[in-house]
Parts: sequence; structure tokens; C-alpha cells
Amino acid sequence: MKKTYLLTPGPTPIPDSVLSALGKQVVHHRTPAFQSIFEEVKNGLKYIYQTRQDVLVLSCSGTGAMEAAVSNILQQNDKIITINAGKFGERWTKITKAYKLNPVEIKVELGEAPSVNKLEEIIKSNTDAKAILFQASETSTGVRLPTKEICKAAKAAGMLSICDAITACGVFDLPMDEWDIDVLISGSQKALMIPPGLASISLSEKAWVASEHCDIPHFYFDLPKERKLQAKNQTAWTPAISLLIGLQESLRIIKEEGLHSVFKRHELLARATRNAVQSIGLELFAQESPSPAVTAVKVPSSIKEGKKLPTLMRDKYGVTIAGGQDELEGKIIRLSHIGYCDKFDITTAIASLELALNELGHKTEYGKGVGAALQTFAEG
Repeated sequence: MKKTYLLTPGPTPIPDSVLSALGKQVVHHRTPAFQSIFEEVKNGLKYIYQTRQDVLVLSCSGTGAMEAAVSNILQQNDKIITINAGKFGERWTKITKAYKLNPVEIKVELGEAPSVNKLEEIIKSNTDAKAILFQASETSTGVRLPTKEICKAAKAAGMLSICDAITACGVFDLPMDEWDIDVLISGSQKALMIPPGLASISLSEKAWVASEHCDIPHFYFDLPKERKLQAKNQTAWTPAISLLIGLQESLRIIKEEGLHSVFKRHELLARATRNAVQSIGLELFAQESPSPAVTAVKVPSSIKEGKKLPTLMRDKYGVTIAGGQDELEGKIIRLSHIGYCDKFDITTAIASLELALNELGHKTEYGKGVGAALQTFAEG
């Protein structure tokens, strides 16, 4: 028998009480029983988003909410700015092009965060742009972007700020109202600790005003319609009822721990992971602005086939991590510390990494990385 561990940046492990909730009998979505569940979920998401605005729940992946933001708030042929710091920033560009918008794409070197000064210059030179679209945490590279500074610059230029926080909400501080984030997006299979299938999105008053002028065709993703119905604790279409029941429980868990305690836990797990991999001679891919959500690590040059490293960890040692995507395939590995993750998940992952590295010919001292992680936890 082999016990398995999941340390990918989505999907993520699910707490036992949430698994139990997911197995409850389904209720009908046009009943008071469902309305009670939905009201609690809405309030819990507002707590996560740190907002007074409505947080709408959509039955889709996070990409669906990204598409909903574009198709409900912007207009055909709008000029917008996208920040491409990796695969998911590139996704913003692809979505906007699909809807015939005109993106000015800021390409950032993979593994780096965009320079705030450079961003401010680009924003000032494109004041006719309607919005700037970006990630709070670029999952493909393990980079944290300067969300607060981006939103400040966007507001000064009269632009909307549209933030994909799918691997950031519930991981580190993103106070929507305080930072003037106009659109904030999250997904269920990350820090919210339930399976894939739900996304959530919140709009500022300025974004809702912009939505009144939207001329992009849409049907399923109709945010004004959802806003009207969700105010009555209903949804426009049949929702993912069991996932909402699970989300009700996971939000209770987060509230019990306390949002800022959750942030501190993620930061500690991330720091321990970074210290561990560096102690055994590996190099972080994101040097200057690593995300507390996921640690990206360069595969050492001594391992010629980098794809074998995550495969060996999964197949032999039962630890599933993520490899690199597209041009980073075989060049990096990514270890997540999102959601239902604790100290011993990290030490298990590092122990598996040490074993796999040695098996693939990259000699490292057994226990050194694990010891560095434990030392970080002991220091707090």
C-alpha cells in the first residue's frame, strides 16, 4: 500500500469534514434549504474577498470567471492592457483577443514580477486603455505580482483593474475594497479546499457601471442577471449544489482559523519550502517576488530529463507535485502549499524530493532539506 500526497497548485487536498459535506444528499436549488446554504456561502466569500460588494458564484472553472469579466464589463474593440508573466497572464490576452478587444500585452521575463516603475510608464502612455488585466499570483512561475501598486496606478489613470486571484484568494492579503480592486476572481480548487467546478467574482461599483455599457454578446455568463438573482439566494442556472455544500463547510473552517492566521500559515509553509530546496543546492525560479501559494524550483542541470523528477515522486513515492508548462516543461518543478496543507505535508514532499533527486543522479545529503524545513517551522 502506498499513501499519496497532493501538492499541486490545483486541485488541492480536501479536509475530511468537507469531504463529508460533499457526500450529503442533494437539495433542490429552488428551496429554502438551498437558499440558507447559499446565503452563508455568499457571506463567507465576502469575508475572504474583504469586500462590501456582492461576490457572485459561478458553476465553472476559474477561467470561466475570467471570461465572464471580459464579456460583461468591457466593450468590443476596447483597448486594454494585459500583463503576461506566464501561462495564465497569456490567457488574459487570448480571452480578450477571442472577444475582439485590442490588448497591449506587457511581456515579463518568466520567473520575474513586472517592474512597478515600468508598469506605471506603460499605463501613463496608454491612458486610452479601458482596463488592465493581471494575476495576483502567476501559478505557472510561482511569482507574486504587485497587486496593490498595479491597482493604484490603474485608478490614477482612470482604468479598471481586473485581477485573477485564483491561486491568491485565501493565501495572502488581497483586500478588495481597501486596494480599489475593481474585479477580483477566485476558483474553488485552490485555497478554498473543494474540488474544481466553482468560481467566484466580485465587481466594484465602477465595474458595475462599466457593465451597463457592455456590448459583448453573452448568455450563460450574465453577471447583472446573476447579481439580481443571487441577491435572492438563487442562481440563474442550475448550480453545482454539492460543491456549494462543500464550500459552506470549507468557509467555516477558514473563518474558524481566522483569515490573517491563514495568511501567516501560508507564508510560513512557503518560507520553509524555499529554505528547504535552497539548502540542498536547488535554485528558486522566482528569485525576487516568490508567491506564498506555490514554490517554483529549477530542475538541476545534472538531471537531463527534468520531466522524470515529478513523475518519479508521484509514481514511486506517492507525492504529486506539478512540473513546468509549455516552454518551462522539464525545466522547473512546482510545489504547492495552498489550502489544506500543513508542516508535515511540506516535510514529506521535501523528503520525497531528496529521494528522487538522488535516484536521478543529483546527489544530495539525505535529510538536509527536511531539516531546513523543520528549522524554519521551529523558528516560526
